Amino acid sequence: MSTAGPRDALEAAYRTEARRVLATLIRLLGGFDAAEEALHEAFTAAAEQWPRQGVPANPYSWLVSAGRFRTIDRWRREARLAGALPELTALAEPTPEPAMPEDIQDDELRLIFVCCHPALAPDARIALTLREVGGLTTEEIARAYLTPAPTIAQRIVRAKAKIRDEAIPYEVPDRGDLPARLESALQVIYLIFNEGYAATEGPNLTRADLCAEAIRLGRLMVELLDQPEAQGLLALMLLHEARRATRVDASGDLVLLEDQDRTLWDRSLIAEADGLIGRAIASRRIGPYILQAAIASVHAEAAGTAETDWVQIVALYDVLGRVDPSPVVALNRAAAIGMRDGPQAGLAAIEAVMGQGGLDGYHLAHAARADMQRRLGLTEAARTSYRRALELTRQPAERRFIKGRLGQL
Repeated sequence: MSTAGPRDALEAAYRTEARRVLATLIRLLGGFDAAEEALHEAFTAAAEQWPRQGVPANPYSWLVSAGRFRTIDRWRREARLAGALPELTALAEPTPEPAMPEDIQDDELRLIFVCCHPALAPDARIALTLREVGGLTTEEIARAYLTPAPTIAQRIVRAKAKIRDEAIPYEVPDRGDLPARLESALQVIYLIFNEGYAATEGPNLTRADLCAEAIRLGRLMVELLDQPEAQGLLALMLLHEARRATRVDASGDLVLLEDQDRTLWDRSLIAEADGLIGRAIASRRIGPYILQAAIASVHAEAAGTAETDWVQIVALYDVLGRVDPSPVVALNRAAAIGMRDGPQAGLAAIEAVMGQGGLDGYHLAHAARADMQRRLGLTEAARTSYRRALELTRQPAERRFIKGRLGQL
């Protein structure tokens, strides 16, 4: 037993192990509802027993066992599954887990593929996985999707109901079926990373735990499937992670890309990402993650903003806009045009994108417009745009930055 303080150990276990424990319990108990109850019971048991008995050497295993056996005991007491006692007895046997014939050996990655079952609607797959695997709140998912929180909540409820009512099996698909679920799985991993890289709420701009979890899942995905888009996603996350520490200063305030100390960027992660990009491009199967990684790589190679190859970045956004069109891609392209051709061209491009709709509730769109207006000396227009961006963001570091810009006008 560890001598660590039980309360601190319990809080640490919840932060670092809860998602993994839940994923394993879903596999062992066969459903979301049972697993979520078991997770609660496991941590309740830990709160009761760890102060008396000490902190276990392996909190993850202890919590899985506690949740599993408490649930089985409760099922027995309630006689809810009286006809399934042989199966319950087998579940309760403390035998090693059977060897899995498939390649997926990580419960969270396995759960991602289960949540990405083709029987579920694409938007429901992603919302469910972000909630159950990523541990994001409904509100965080809603902001990532620019969608009202009640809509996201309904998607999650419907997805769980469909899994339950249609008895969708909690099993890994055959290897030949894995690529069909790849797009949703990669999207989920990237959304988990995005919440860690630019947290929508909380005192800190970044959440290192979510970034690390997404990168871990990305590495597993690359090991599982020799697939260019999986390589592209991992490269993209590594390139962003390489400069995460320079995105805030000692006070926790936001530092823009143009002001970051590039000598502090993690060159080993950048080199690893470049190797992945090279492998992916060599396949000649170019998708959106590879293109986004290529854009991030151009930034990583430049000595500064002035030396950045904005012509190449705009050209890459042109291709990305054809491969995976979205309002956010169009906005990023417009901002790059502003860097290539000047703020007048940038503002015109941003106005054109925002005029097409879909970005009015996106604070970064208003911030980008405000920046172009500020650079052009359009003070009142910039104030209006910054104020709108301020209304739309709840992230403290971003709010301080926008307030600082307003104070400079």
